[in-house]
Amino acid sequence: MALFCGIDIGASTAKLVLIDAEARVVAKALRRSGVDYAAATEANLAEALAAAGLTREQVRRVVSTGYGRDNVPWADGRMTEIACHGKGAFHHFRRAMTVIDIGAQDSKVIHLDDAGRRLAFKMNRKCAAGTGAFLEEIALRLDLPLSELNGLAERSTKEVTLGSFCTVFTATEILARIRAGERVEDIVKGAFRSVVKRLVEMDTVQETLVLTGGVVAHNPILVKLAGEAFGTTPLVPPDPQFIGAFGAALFAREQTL
Repeated sequence: MALFCGIDIGASTAKLVLIDAEARVVAKALRRSGVDYAAATEANLAEALAAAGLTREQVRRVVSTGYGRDNVPWADGRMTEIACHGKGAFHHFRRAMTVIDIGAQDSKVIHLDDAGRRLAFKMNRKCAAGTGAFLEEIALRLDLPLSELNGLAERSTKEVTLGSFCTVFTATEILARIRAGERVEDIVKGAFRSVVKRLVEMDTVQETLVLTGGVVAHNPILVKLAGEAFGTTPLVPPDPQFIGAFGAALFAREQTL
């Protein structure tokens, strides 16, 4: 079996996807990026191959993407995150769409036409608001595991509006809300709403809205709130956290066959 490998090294996690010649996902792996991106990727590859009972010799081509794409010395090619997220999303939903990828350190808005060609894109790289880092800071301030935020928000009965988009100012505002006696679940839902408001500020949504990224994968409440804000029902592809790596694998396959 010929395999094609896509690697997406983000600031928080390193993702790897192996696909076959029919673009079917054969195996995938994920771990923290850490400080040694190459080592994290090597570990992901070993894990994915072992899980599928395959060998490294079967990997025909490797394409890397993401924040650390230049740190994989054995990659055969490199592509931008914009290209790979667009490629991966379009594979699942073949139509004109706006892809919003919410990552740990940045968010991307990508507009594609009905042939999958990129029309425009915007990125949020200057501020943590609208990203996973914002939610991590909220969890830290509330002394909660990040994994509990979604469940808390879903139990909210009275959403607390947070006035600031800035992570630093919002953290201070949250402390004030706690002193005022607001319930934690209502504050958390307000934090998710704040993330969505930042996304709305970035750009408009044209055609179908597709949401990807690790924040989306772990927080279904964000999909619901984004749908309300943009006035549509968002689509979420399988394994949204792996879409960048999947897109990179599709490029590896395309460049070989």
